[in-house]
Amino acid sequence: MESQKTLSQKVCDHVTDEIIRGKLTPGTRLDEQSLADRFGVSRSPIRDALRQLAASRLVLYVAHRGFSVAAVDSAELGDLFETYGEIEALCARLCALRAGPAERKQLELLHQRGGDALRARDAKGYSRLNDEFHDLIYAGTRNGALREIAVALRQRLAPFRSRTFFTADNRMQASHHEHGELIESIRVHDADSASRAMQEHAAHSAMNALRHFATTMSGGAKSGQRSRKTAA
Repeated sequence: MESQKTLSQKVCDHVTDEIIRGKLTPGTRLDEQSLADRFGVSRSPIRDALRQLAASRLVLYVAHRGFSVAAVDSAELGDLFETYGEIEALCARLCALRAGPAERKQLELLHQRGGDALRARDAKGYSRLNDEFHDLIYAGTRNGALREIAVALRQRLAPFRSRTFFTADNRMQASHHEHGELIESIRVHDADSASRAMQEHAAHSAMNALRHFATTMSGGAKSGQRSRKTAA
């Protein structure tokens, strides 16, 4: 039997995917019992999943009204990505200076596995390897406080870096190429180049996510307007 944590994560991932893809539009109510019936689980993992979604601000909670899909604030999202890019660049700089030979080799091996996932068009696998790649760079900074900040920001932005984005506009191929440039800078201990490469990488990811949400949310708004007119 699956643990409650596993069940809640599956529900969270599924609902996140539907929000990201625009299947669940802003304002849509998320009723615990309806979701429990839909996923065939008790209300407890549903409640945990909704709390996790609320923490990422994909979902809003209002007392006595419950949970509903939130509208993505593009300005706030842009601020988060800007901050994340600066933190990631600092991590790449310190990693280039401090990472040991074993960690540099691990980055190269992860990059090779990422290439395999790219050729197989395995967006889910590539997304997982991408997370491992960035986690290894954080570890290479040899700075626990910085690592905690980077991980927290990455988790906060996790819904906006989902595997959905690796299936659009050849983002997976571009990401893999950017990783290659970053690894080369780290390999030769070039801190400045590593920092610039990571900033470019983060900027491209941000533009991809912001462009996606601008399109998805505008489409969702039009859909909602049509629904209201029909109901009227």
